[in-house]
Amino acid sequence: MEVGEVAEKNFLRPIDNTSVVQQVIDRLTYAMIYKELRPGDKLPTEMELASIFGVGRNSIREAIKILVSFGVLDIRRPEGTFVANGFSDKMINPLLYGIILDQSDSLDSLKELREWIDFGILELAMVKAESDDLFHLEEQLNKLLTEIDGGDVEKVFIADDNFHEAISTAAHNSLLGQIARLVRTLTSEIRMKTIANMMNYGKRDELKRAHEDLFKVVKYKNDDQARQMLVEGYFYRYNSLRK
Repeated sequence: MEVGEVAEKNFLRPIDNTSVVQQVIDRLTYAMIYKELRPGDKLPTEMELASIFGVGRNSIREAIKILVSFGVLDIRRPEGTFVANGFSDKMINPLLYGIILDQSDSLDSLKELREWIDFGILELAMVKAESDDLFHLEEQLNKLLTEIDGGDVEKVFIADDNFHEAISTAAHNSLLGQIARLVRTLTSEIRMKTIANMMNYGKRDELKRAHEDLFKVVKYKNDDQARQMLVEGYFYRYNSLRK
């Protein structure tokens, strides 16, 4: 994409002086959303962007620094600044901190979010799982069952996380998988307490059965059972959200 070509686009035009850095971020973001800038495109230089937007180079530099920290832009010296190619874990961070700092009843919201994300992934996995995915998922299930028998809560927690990651992999949707990973991170303390409760209060067989049933849903594409299992499953009945 040539500089002259970029300058003619709708979003890359002069802006006013109100919240200049944020407006530069917004303009570049919208330019990416509407494909004026695409993954892998090289941005104009700071001087050229300052001229296009009609703002100072310091504002351009600060906006680029923020977008780099979000994983949206890459600085490759000496070539220049480029729109990132592909998804980066850094892109999740602003959403993560936004949820952490939310003052509303975020625990209940997280419960609902996890339910919908888990169900969406499960539906996709039922449709898109391949033989290799099922083999890997069963392998993770067997490791989880072994850890449950072993009785170490932390090891069970890790094996549980790996099992659910295998379901996400079987869904073959990288964006949804990233969001699922974020939700698991946000609910890690709750999930640890859930597993500890079940391990310590005679619910090990139920914990095993819940995961075995999830595996069967993916393997045999049992859509009728999927949502009921998630809503009535161990996470929603034994976690600390209700306390």
